[in-house]
Amino acid sequence: MSPIRCDVVSVERTVFSDDVDMVLAPGIEGQLGILPHHAPLMTALVPGELIIRRAGQEDLHMAVGGGFMEVRPDRVTILADSAERADEIDLERAEAARQRAEQRLRERPPGVDIARAETALKRSQVRLKIARRYKATRGGVGPGESGREP
Repeated sequence: MSPIRCDVVSVERTVFSDDVDMVLAPGIEGQLGILPHHAPLMTALVPGELIIRRAGQEDLHMAVGGGFMEVRPDRVTILADSAERADEIDLERAEAARQRAEQRLRERPPGVDIARAETALKRSQVRLKIARRYKATRGGVGPGESGREP
């Protein structure tokens, strides 16, 4: 099967750009699987895990914080609100973000945007899940960790 070009772009940078065999993305109505020659599609993405499959290589896992995906028969373009590869996620920062979001939702201070806090919580939970799984499968220390037990 011929590959499909995949570009993952965030506000800050191009996170990924290469030919791939399959893209699994967190669409607003569930997980979407995109193969070469897929019918054209434009959809919103929710915070979740993006998986990119390439022949003969390990799957690439990313945390995306929502955005949009355009699919054409020969190309997938993901414009993500935020996107991080599993090996780039700082566990300490992700945990701190989760705690801040939970605190905002628990205390509901005046002027807090509840929907934004809920999205921040979901995004931090996704980042933590992906980073922890990556660390567990690699048996090593991820970014932002000292390798010492607390």
